[in-house]
Amino acid sequence: MTDRIPPRVVLVGLGAVGRAVGARVIADGRARVIGAVDRAPALAGVPLDDLLPGAAPEAPVVTSIAEAPDADVAFVATTSHIAGVEPAILELLDRGMHVVSIAEELGYGHYDHQTIAARIDERATARGLTVLGTGCNPGILLDTLPLLLTGLTSEVTRVTVRRTAEMSGYGGILAKFGFGLDEQAFARARTGGEVIGHVGFRESVAALAAGLGWQLEEIEVDDPAAALLAPAPRATSHLTLDTDSVVVVRHAARGLVGGDVVIDAVIDFGIFEEGDPFPEGDRWLIESEARTIEFASSRIDSSGATVSVAANVIPSAAHLPPGLLTMADLPVQTIAGRAAPRTATHTSKGATHHV
Repeated sequence: MTDRIPPRVVLVGLGAVGRAVGARVIADGRARVIGAVDRAPALAGVPLDDLLPGAAPEAPVVTSIAEAPDADVAFVATTSHIAGVEPAILELLDRGMHVVSIAEELGYGHYDHQTIAARIDERATARGLTVLGTGCNPGILLDTLPLLLTGLTSEVTRVTVRRTAEMSGYGGILAKFGFGLDEQAFARARTGGEVIGHVGFRESVAALAAGLGWQLEEIEVDDPAAALLAPAPRATSHLTLDTDSVVVVRHAARGLVGGDVVIDAVIDFGIFEEGDPFPEGDRWLIESEARTIEFASSRIDSSGATVSVAANVIPSAAHLPPGLLTMADLPVQTIAGRAAPRTATHTSKGATHHV
């Protein structure tokens, strides 16, 4: 592969994940962070390299896309919902930027949001630019990874995913899970639509089904349920959780064909501590007429995985086909991480994942 000029990147949204992706892109060295947009008044005018060492010097954080510098790629981390992110995407496309976003509903927007997805796709295609919805879920763990595993067999009959998702690295999105509420407050917030749990189940199930050629008759998504109350206080860098407050939330979804469940996904989202009664890992089960494939991993940190996925695809965004793309549209090499620098005493410090 020929060397490419590192693309210029603008960050739109400087929450916990936005900053972490920016830092990862800078450390990776395959793209240059030259600007950032955030509506928070406290960040307006702050030199970006004060927040992200290694970013372009003397580049202030601005409060609107119109004020952002010209760039090749924009990374958008502002909301989970496609309707909320559409105006920013269209404006960025009109500015001539490719867009990568972790808005969950953008991960397979064609299923539930055909009109908005069509507008984004039409604008991106007309501008010769790419819009990519990416992330951990949707993006890899509930759709692209199990789809890839089905390549080891044929005549797939059922896909089952069980995950235990560590959430301590996230910031603002924790509120939609109801972490820190007592049981009664959690129930009231769920009834009132304030606790909605994971956004993106429908997109992941639809993306996986489309890849396998299943015409789903229905996607069922359960209400999020409090799965564990804290036996003692615990905390993250973003949140303090009192005794008897919700620290684990279970959320589940299913895809049905002919009345049968063909995709079955359950995720326990939590602020976990040692001794919590949950599996310390994730499991994928592919059942087919030919064989059954089971793939297991130690627990994958959701925020860290989201950051890695986004940072890995950003450098290639400017070289993808135009239009609104999903992760299944990408070559595997585009998604892959990069090798660590080797030294004489190099050892791996990351988690170990087993097949």
